[in-house]
Parts: sequence; C-alpha cells; structure tokens
Amino acid sequence: MPDTAIKASGLVKWFGEGEAKTTALKEVNLETYFGEIVYIVGPSGSGKTTLLSVLSGILRPNAGKVLVEGGNIWALDADRLAEFRLNKLGFVFQDYHLFPRLTTAENVAIPLILKHEDWNESMKKAVRYLEIVGLKGKEQLPPIKLSGGEQQRVAIARAMVGQPDILIMDEPTASLDGETGRSIVSFVHQNVLNNQRCIIIVTHDSRIYEFADRILDMEDGRLASTEKVSHEN
Repeated sequence: MPDTAIKASGLVKWFGEGEAKTTALKEVNLETYFGEIVYIVGPSGSGKTTLLSVLSGILRPNAGKVLVEGGNIWALDADRLAEFRLNKLGFVFQDYHLFPRLTTAENVAIPLILKHEDWNESMKKAVRYLEIVGLKGKEQLPPIKLSGGEQQRVAIARAMVGQPDILIMDEPTASLDGETGRSIVSFVHQNVLNNQRCIIIVTHDSRIYEFADRILDMEDGRLASTEKVSHEN
C-alpha cells in the first residue's frame, strides 16, 4: 500500500454570514497517496478550487483537518504554514501567475530565492528546470513572449524547482487548445510524477482523463464518488 500524502477529514468552509452565507465545502473527506495523479472534477461552483486552497494551506477551513504526511497543517502557526507551502507544496495556478517584469528563468527561481538560496545557484537550477520542461533557450524571455502552453510549462517548472512532495494544479488546460493541453498533462505524467510525489489536478477537460489514476467527482460542496482509471490498452 503506498504511503498517504494527504488525508483530509470533515472539511467545512463557508463564506459570508446570515442570508448571504454560502457553504462551499460540506464535510469533505479525502485521502491521496504518493505515486498517483488524482483528478477532482465537477461543475463550476461545486467547491473544487476552494478544496484545493484548503488542502494547500492557502484558505483556512471553518472545520476539519488536513494531514500532510501525518501532520495537521491547520494546527501550524503562520510562519510554519508559510514554510510548509514553500517546502512541501508546488501550486500551478490556472492563469499561471507569472511576473511580467521578470525573465522566464527569474520567474522559475522565485521559490529558491524565497528560501534565501544563492542567486547564481538558484538561476542555474531554474535554467535546468526550464530545460526539463522543454524551454531551453528561452530563459531570458519575458512571459509575454511565450505562448500559453509555454507559460504553463514555466509555471510547472516554478512549482517543481523546489522539489515539492505535492503538486497541485488548478485547471491546467483551461486556456489551452486540446493538443497543447494534452501535451502538458502528458509531460507531467511522464516526467513529474514519481513514487515520492502526489499530484492533484482540478479539471473540466475530459480529454486528459486518461492520465489520472483516480477521478473524484465533486458536486455541491461534496465529493460524491471515485472512479478508478484503467491504463491498460
């Protein structure tokens, strides 16, 4: 049995008060394992992105626990929670969140700089990870000079450069054409996933379902069902 990466139990998250109160997560339970890619799918407004934010230590739940490698991240103080996000987690945002005034390599190096690593060594690692994601020779370009698929690869390289145990991707193919989106997730499946890493992807894109080990269906703030995916031909 593979080791547990994340175990969430009884997650509740609401927004607003009184008549304006909206409950986004309703007693959500989830367990993921190292060595697997898990998709969370469902209609818009079902709570998928809220769940990602709670699992990644960005958004505090109103109730429930998130255990990462056995430790409850929401029992940490602010400094240790920031340290968890920096060292254990890679997050790929839907709209990339690249800094337009920085070069591609500088964007990738940000997590290392935040760890106070040497600038020159950080840039060397950034260049190496850009080569891993197929962007060799584009290290000095600003993001605006890159295609959508290339910007997504930069975001993946930035999420990977600190070698996190958990990679979370929010709608990684939403703004990409079908072929580019499929190539991005295929790349992640082949080159990023390993036995020491867990990958969680929120998506609406059924064209990339083949790369999932499990697909979790989310509806109205609850995880409704789990579908195991066979990769046999």
